[in-house]
Amino acid sequence: VQLQASGGGLVQAGGSLRLSCAASGRTFSSYGMGWFRQGPGKEREFVAAISWSGAGTYYAESVKGRFTISRDNAKNAVYLQMNSLKPEDTDVYYCAADREAFVPRTHEGAYAYWGRGTQVTVSS
Repeated sequence: VQLQASGGGLVQAGGSLRLSCAASGRTFSSYGMGWFRQGPGKEREFVAAISWSGAGTYYAESVKGRFTISRDNAKNAVYLQMNSLKPEDTDVYYCAADREAFVPRTHEGAYAYWGRGTQVTVSS
């Protein structure tokens, strides 16, 4: 599966952005999906994950209550709604596909496919 993230940009603190990840292939619904982020000189960090049906989700503590992950299998897409953004959310955001479809996973090594990232910059 090929993935392409979009929707990043520059926003003021307290603002919102919605990231999208478009997937190619007919088997999108058989994958769990995740969002990760990485800044310069930092390790890649888990943000959120969702099961194949969307019934199961999991969030990093740092974004819980502010970010929402969702998916539309008919459109082969996964989304990350980011509200109440903070300057520390500034990073490159990546979407990824996990062959484990039922349980959202947090470890980046579990994800087999990665898209190019999209830059999110939050100004103070």
